[in-house]
Amino acid sequence: MTTFYTRTATSLSAAAMFAACSLGASAFAQSTPAAVPEAAAPGPFTANLTLVSDYRYRGISQSNFQPAIQGGFDYAHSSGFYIGNWNSSISWISDAASTLGNSASAPIEMDFYAGFKHEWSKGFAADVGVLQYYYPTSNLSAFATNPNTTELYIAQNFTFNAFTGYVKFSYAVTPLFGAFNSTGSNYTDLTVNYDTGVWGLSLNGHVGYQAVAGRVADGSVSNASLFSYTDWKLGVTKDFGSGFAGAVAYVGTNAKNGAYMNPNAQNLGKAGFLISLTKTF
Repeated sequence: MTTFYTRTATSLSAAAMFAACSLGASAFAQSTPAAVPEAAAPGPFTANLTLVSDYRYRGISQSNFQPAIQGGFDYAHSSGFYIGNWNSSISWISDAASTLGNSASAPIEMDFYAGFKHEWSKGFAADVGVLQYYYPTSNLSAFATNPNTTELYIAQNFTFNAFTGYVKFSYAVTPLFGAFNSTGSNYTDLTVNYDTGVWGLSLNGHVGYQAVAGRVADGSVSNASLFSYTDWKLGVTKDFGSGFAGAVAYVGTNAKNGAYMNPNAQNLGKAGFLISLTKTF
């Protein structure tokens, strides 16, 4: 879930940057509403389907500011063990390839995750797990590295009366979405929700920091100086009942211009509104 593609760093052309970082581009997805899925809801089996106006992951658009369809399945055992799969339509691979005159594509992102969640005190639960981002691709041979990425994560969930949320740290044990030499990249996430108790409305807030490890292929500059950034979100969620929920959010990043760009040279981390509708089964 990110978008390390066509990142025309200030000193590199689009093609050179793409070669330096390879395919690096997944859905830096952000819970707006689709993010790296947390532990499954009380179950044991649940499923979800979402329509969203723009797929953002960690503040960066993965669908080139276009709508996306998303969905997944979860199993949660009473012991705290959980396992699941989450998927989203994407466009970044084909968009990036088109700038180089290549036909590589991957219309879908598939995430597979498993972990263990334990409530050690009422309202406080620790969560550890592993997440695999997988991109079924075609004609990928034109690029140097594969965008598939594995992250380990640890989180602390909390509840204070009407406030809920979590602090989470994710660590990449492979190159991050194809970015050259980027093993060890990490993401820190603070998310807080407030249940207003009125009309099923909850207020949502988030801030995160994506640190990108390593250096570009020629070693001339660090990935951090080009691609590390902070993202944020402010939103409201409406529970309609019967498993339906709607959300409106305003998201943005301080990603550098030229770092995360689409074929039209637009910054994929620029601030914008998102609208989504989710059905949970």
